[in-house]
Amino acid sequence: MGLFCLCGINQGHTHMKFIDEAKIQVLAGKGGDGSASFRREKYIPKGGPDGGDGGRGGSVFAVADCNINTLVEFRFKRIFKAQNGENGRGAQCYGKGGEDLIVRVPVGTVFTDINSGEVVADLTENGQTVCLAKGGKGGLGNLHFKSSINRAPRQHTLGEPGEEWELALELKVLADVGLLGMPNAGKSTFIRAVSAARPKVADYPFTTLAPNLGVVRVDSERSFVIADIPGLIEGAAEGAGLGHQFLRHLQRTRLLLHLVDISPRWEAGDPVREARAIVEELRKYDPQLYDKPRWLVLNKIDMVDEAEREAVVAKFVADYEWTGPVFAISALDGTGCTALTYAVMDYLGTQVRPVEDAPAADLPATASPSAD
Repeated sequence: MGLFCLCGINQGHTHMKFIDEAKIQVLAGKGGDGSASFRREKYIPKGGPDGGDGGRGGSVFAVADCNINTLVEFRFKRIFKAQNGENGRGAQCYGKGGEDLIVRVPVGTVFTDINSGEVVADLTENGQTVCLAKGGKGGLGNLHFKSSINRAPRQHTLGEPGEEWELALELKVLADVGLLGMPNAGKSTFIRAVSAARPKVADYPFTTLAPNLGVVRVDSERSFVIADIPGLIEGAAEGAGLGHQFLRHLQRTRLLLHLVDISPRWEAGDPVREARAIVEELRKYDPQLYDKPRWLVLNKIDMVDEAEREAVVAKFVADYEWTGPVFAISALDGTGCTALTYAVMDYLGTQVRPVEDAPAADLPATASPSAD
């Protein structure tokens, strides 16, 4: 899955804009026309037809590259056109085939046909390759039309046009675990505590403006990738706040950690209602995302008096009517974080990774030409 290839997304690089959607047009090359030519040489009467075929048009391929993190390259470059095939010539000379165009995209990119809404490709592995637009076939020269009753054929065929598509690109980052919660629930602090990722942390809402990925190394041989998205608020599925723009990045995860702020600041609010509201937003956005395994993580336990922690946790779980796994942690001082990461690693070890239906296609031997 390329775990270590994605951990650099937006880790404190504020100068890089995170782009996870784009629209492009791909145009495969036209096949070259066949030639209608006759052999004419001195002292060789009735030379006959010798027109060669046209070359095939170049195709457009997409390749998943773990060294690319966003779709920002497609923000200003929208048209990708492969080379046309050359026309056939006399003396049975065949036209040269057009060079294929290689478009490199981040791992996790989904291509969708804008007109039909059909998913064209979903690149989930580094090096996975798919043909986005197939080049046209070259035309036939008049050499193919000679016969015993047609000694001087003038027929030839034109090259076929290449495929043209308008595609929408959508990046869904690849991570094992996704963090879910309200703004300022402590998701960024948690990912800083358990990984080398360094997202922005501050005491005001929506400090996270783009997804953050971190590799959590449990021991020398085991690790997993965790994703943090901007906090959700009630009404996110209808467009409120920021998190709804990035919920797609949780769709590939195998486990969701629902972080809830359990600190005393909730004396004037209702953390149970807020927690339920976030889960309801998941259900509205994507029922499959709502059905993913989800653990409850009660954060900021360090702000609760040590003698009252057990009672506070028990009361929240009872009011929330939660029957799944529960962890009480402090992302700020690390309390409970190690136990949580080991539990996550053990859980992921029991899960079978999905196997891709189709293997990656062979990468064409041609170099990457420049896009128009």
